[in-house]
Amino acid sequence: MIRFPLGRVVATPGALRALEKAEQLPAEFLDRHVNGDWGDVSEADKQENEVAVEQGFRILSAYTTSAGDRIWVLTDADRSVTTILLPHEY
Repeated sequence: MIRFPLGRVVATPGALRALEKAEQLPAEFLDRHVNGDWGDVSEADKQENEVAVEQGFRILSAYTTSAGDRIWVLTDADRSVTTILLPHEY
């Protein structure tokens, strides 16, 4: 069940390299994100995401690729853009 719109999806060059290295597609992580699987975030952040979905705040998921790189998927509060990025690129 898609829980919110992603808007325009963009990715940083670093995130694209990490996904390529892992031989994984962005869609795998976008699907998890939009369906409420927030990945490797704290319980408090998971609860914050649940509130964000309902009230229109920023939503952040964190995942680890099969190659061991951390990536973030971040949907803006206005749901206009979702960005796939590396944590240090934030």
